[in-house]
Amino acid sequence: MGVSRSRTERLVNLVICLLATRRFLTAAQIALTVPGYEHDPEDPREHDAFQRKFERDKAELRDLGVPLETGTASVFDTEPGYRIARREYALPDIHLEPEEAAAIGIAARLWRNAGLAAAASSGLTKLRAAGVEVDPTTTLGVEPVVTVDPAFEPLTSAVRAGQAVTFGYRTPEADAAATRKLQPWGVVCWRGRWYVVGHDLDRGATRCFRLSRIVGGVRRIGRPGAYEPPRDVDLIDHVARWSGPVERTKQASVLVRPGRADGIRRWAQEIVAGPDGDRMVLGYADVDQFAAWLVGYGADVVVLDPPEVRECVIGRLREIAAQHPATEPAVRPEGVPA
Repeated sequence: MGVSRSRTERLVNLVICLLATRRFLTAAQIALTVPGYEHDPEDPREHDAFQRKFERDKAELRDLGVPLETGTASVFDTEPGYRIARREYALPDIHLEPEEAAAIGIAARLWRNAGLAAAASSGLTKLRAAGVEVDPTTTLGVEPVVTVDPAFEPLTSAVRAGQAVTFGYRTPEADAAATRKLQPWGVVCWRGRWYVVGHDLDRGATRCFRLSRIVGGVRRIGRPGAYEPPRDVDLIDHVARWSGPVERTKQASVLVRPGRADGIRRWAQEIVAGPDGDRMVLGYADVDQFAAWLVGYGADVVVLDPPEVRECVIGRLREIAAQHPATEPAVRPEGVPA
C-alpha cells in the first residue's frame, strides 16, 4: 500500500523534530511542533484522532528501523516523551563513487521541490520558541539551496498524464533553440544531470534531452492518455549510451584546508601541502557538474584555476547568497569577490 504525500511529509518532519533535540518530547509538544498534527486538544474527537495518528506514525517509524526511544526528561515528569537514539540512527562513514555522490546531491535538490523544507524549518522554529534546545548539526540539512531544473515538474506531470509535450531545446553546437515534440516516458538522473527520455514525434525515434538545455516553458499538446510508455525500455541505459563515457581530460587546481574535504582528497591526482592549505589537482569533464560538487564543500575549498571553474563556483555561491539575504554571513568566504 502506498503512503500518501501528506503522511510522508509528516513522518519526515517527525524524524527531524526528534533528532533536533536531546531531550524527550511529549506527545503534546510534538503536536504543537510537527506540521500535520495540528488539532484542538480540548476537543475530545480531534484529540482522539491525533492520538490514533501519532500511534500509527510511531509504529511506522519503528517498522522502518528508526530507533525511537521512550522516556522522561526528569523524575518529576508524569507523561512519557519520545526521541531518536542518535548513536543507533547515525550511519557509519560511507565512501561514495562520484556517480553515487551525485545521486545523493540530486535527492537533496528534490527536498525543496517536494515542499518539505519550509515545514521542517518551521517545526524547528517552534521548538526553539517553546524553549527546547535545538542541535543544528542533527537536523539533516532541512533546507538545501539548490533547486531542480524548471522543466522537471512539468515533464514528470506529463509522464504521469501520458501526454505529449513541446519545448525549446538548445544544444552547445547551435546558437538558437530548436522546437522539439516528445511523448515523454520518464525523467531520470545520470551523472548528476536530469534527462527526459521518450518518443520524438518529429523524428519518429527514441530520444533523450537534458533538462538544463530546455529553454522557455514546457507545454503539453494533444490529449491525456494518448500513449503508454513501453515497459521494456531501460531509461538509464538509454541515457548512458547517448551520453557516452566521461573523460576527465581537463584539470583544475584547488586549495583545501588542512584535514578537511576528504571526498576531494580521495579523487585528487596531486596533493602538495603548504602553509595556507593543501594544493590539489583534480580532473574533470563538465564544468557545471564539477563546480556544483566543489560548492558542496563550502569554505573548505577555494578554486585557484582554471577561470571557467572559478567563475562557475563563484556564480553558484552568489545564487546561494541571493536566496538567503537575511542570513548572509558577516565574513565573506575566501575567494568570493564582493
